[in-house]
Amino acid sequence: MKISKEKLASARVLVVGDVMLDRYWYGAVDRISPEAPVPVVRVTREEERNGGAANVAYNVVTLGAQSSLLTVVGDDEASHKLEALVAKTGIQTHFGRDAQLKTTVKLRVIGRQQQLLRMDFENTPQTEVLASQTATFIELLPSHQAVLFSDYGKGGLAHVSDMIARAQAAGTPILIDPKGADYSRYQGATVITPNRAELQQVIGHWSSEAELLSKVQALRTQLHLQAVLLTRSEEGMTLFDAQGALHVSAQAREVFDVTGAGDTVIATMAALVAAGYGLREALPLANRAGGLVVGKFGTATVSYEELFA
Repeated sequence: MKISKEKLASARVLVVGDVMLDRYWYGAVDRISPEAPVPVVRVTREEERNGGAANVAYNVVTLGAQSSLLTVVGDDEASHKLEALVAKTGIQTHFGRDAQLKTTVKLRVIGRQQQLLRMDFENTPQTEVLASQTATFIELLPSHQAVLFSDYGKGGLAHVSDMIARAQAAGTPILIDPKGADYSRYQGATVITPNRAELQQVIGHWSSEAELLSKVQALRTQLHLQAVLLTRSEEGMTLFDAQGALHVSAQAREVFDVTGAGDTVIATMAALVAAGYGLREALPLANRAGGLVVGKFGTATVSYEELFA
């Protein structure tokens, strides 16, 4: 299915969730430290990228749709770096700031094209700042054709149930990348997109496709979800909806790095849904986009040209 650039360009996705600054330190590894049995990395290059919900929004605009990003960050060096990075991409930023908050930074140390170490710097936002985001959300909602909640479990979506209710009332499709073992707060969403490990936390293990179908359909009914999209790495993806299960196989290619592949999948789904396409129509393209992005290093994106090549 080919989608016109014009149709995508008029689609607007509101991305809400936890953002982070992804830092990469690249270097040469020539020796082991005399102080401890660890490699010594001589850092030769540093790079900063959009992370978390910022990467999701970046995926939406790289595809050719429009995106607004609503989030809470600290009032620190990392937040200003991140806001400048995001603004460069053409994403409309709506950053709530909390002086008590440390903006999440994920620092990855890379040697010989391999991740040697990841360090996370973070804490949780105050509820007052989160509450103020609901007012901004209400203001932004009418000008967007889809809402995407990107939950990284960092506390930025404490008021997600209220926002879902408002989007539902407005008739706006709601896509959620979920976190944690309690999905009741996502009740009423159009589609949630867990991976295998995330879904197992909620419904337990399954021993057959029939058992998986039965458990997911029970979850879908219980939470009043239109659909559940299960991303299954090398096994592709399965969409569970009122019609049953629709499976698409993974596109065989060399997997270089799975970081952020889920971001690309949900961003592609959201952009297409905002452009007026159904979940079943969007599924093969989201699967293709996920397959393309795992061939790239780090948090990456897929362009319109790559997707429809």
